[in-house]
Amino acid sequence: SLLALPGTDGEQGPNLSVAMVDVSKWPLFKLLSTQELASIRQACIFGASANEAIYITHDDEVYVLGLNCSNCLGTGDSQSTIVPKKLDSLTGKKLVSLSYGSGPHVLLATQEGELYAWGHNGYSQLGNGTTNQGVSPILVTTNLQNKRVTEVACGSHHSLALTHEGEVFAWGYNNCGQVGSGSTANQPTPRKVSNCLQNKVMVSIACGQTSSMAVADNGEVYGWGYNGNGQLGLGNNGNQLTPCRLIALQGLCVLQIASGYAHSLALTDEGLLYAWGANTYGQLGTGNKSNQLSPVQVMTEKERIVEIAACHSTHTSAAKTQSGQVFMWGQCRGQPIVLPHLTHFSSTDDVFACFAMPSVMWRLLSMEHDDFLTVAQSLKKEFDNPETSDLKFSVDGKYIHVHKAVLKIRCEHFRSMFQSHWNEDMKEVIEIDQFSYPVYRSFLEFLYTDSVDLPPEDAIGLLDLATSYCENRLKKLCQHIIKRGITVENAFSLLSAAIRYDAEDLEEFCFKFCVNHLTEVTQTAAFWQIDGNMLKEFICRASHCGAFKN
Repeated sequence: SLLALPGTDGEQGPNLSVAMVDVSKWPLFKLLSTQELASIRQACIFGASANEAIYITHDDEVYVLGLNCSNCLGTGDSQSTIVPKKLDSLTGKKLVSLSYGSGPHVLLATQEGELYAWGHNGYSQLGNGTTNQGVSPILVTTNLQNKRVTEVACGSHHSLALTHEGEVFAWGYNNCGQVGSGSTANQPTPRKVSNCLQNKVMVSIACGQTSSMAVADNGEVYGWGYNGNGQLGLGNNGNQLTPCRLIALQGLCVLQIASGYAHSLALTDEGLLYAWGANTYGQLGTGNKSNQLSPVQVMTEKERIVEIAACHSTHTSAAKTQSGQVFMWGQCRGQPIVLPHLTHFSSTDDVFACFAMPSVMWRLLSMEHDDFLTVAQSLKKEFDNPETSDLKFSVDGKYIHVHKAVLKIRCEHFRSMFQSHWNEDMKEVIEIDQFSYPVYRSFLEFLYTDSVDLPPEDAIGLLDLATSYCENRLKKLCQHIIKRGITVENAFSLLSAAIRYDAEDLEEFCFKFCVNHLTEVTQTAAFWQIDGNMLKEFICRASHCGAFKN
């Protein structure tokens, strides 16, 4: 669930900018085309096995895909889908917060402050007064008329909403007091959480599986609900039916809280990290597996922390430091990591994509599709660009525009060629006559893109070039293309080319193909065009393989 502010900037408090994240780390998004991926503005992976996804496009259209457990996709039916389906009722609604429970049920708040819910509803966690599944988005209004909801959070089967005025509303499953009503009766509709929250302005909410947390505008932290592992941080393990202030954090101004399955993390305005609650998997980062009933400071030796991450369906914790280092601890792919471990990731989201179980998102991801290009993308764009090039190759009367520096960096052949004593170095146009235009263009493009797009027959010519320029990776790529494109018609030409260019693996592959399809291959034009010696060699070799037993 979304158990934290969307990002914090150490100096300036809450801040909505989130580094651009590569959603392709989540397997479900592999189902989308490049165009669909480019259209995503916000996304969330959720569900008991991380098998459901919701995403919002730049045009404010909402799409879902995946397993659809408990109707959690909101499509109006219980069908799963590997093709994105549009939720028409949410089109044009700008989304500001989203969270999900274990059922799963889904809560969503719009920019207008409306609250929508759908999915599992066995405990009235949708807040519509019933326990019927919500097959499509329901507008939740009870006790929320004239209120603007700004943030939502879900526990396993209960729900919280934070309003613009700083009030907290709760509903759903209440077996441990997680709704904060003073009883353990389930709460069918949103109810304002009062008691010691009365007259306080809350700025952030979070849920563990069966516990609830809230942060006040003055940095105080309150907790209620299940406390069997000490996840409320009160110094005891008794459940609380109404909010209790975490006295242990007195004197500290907390900016962000994040709740895991049964543990909690807090980040102060000075960049200090505190943890408490369950520690079976080392999720507190204290170096052991003992539960903590009160907050303990962790990562004390590290630099200032600017973001913390946890999610109620996992036992994983993550944090990001001021210089951008990302640490993870707790249950990481089933392994208990008891001390914060420095990763090579650039965002806490990647920790959840690669190491949390299930690999759900701990918050709604915001994508920033700006005009930024990576080095590799920029190079690709500049291939054969006459405006920036400083050199032309002329092949079959056609020009190919390139950059000397790129060729020198990428290819040993050109590095030697452009040494000052070579006269090519002075030329603006270099004539090429030993290779065809498609082959030479493909070679130069490979130096800019690392990829080759050629039919198998042309790949033979490129294989020749790669051999004479000692480009081993290119040689391998050509062999791949040829192997994948072999047919009865071209098998013999490919075999003779493989022999000619000394490509042993490829020769073996083409030879076997010819033997396996001997009757058809010997009836092709290519077979009768080869010279006598090669034909004899082939017949001799084929007979050793028992090709002529009959």
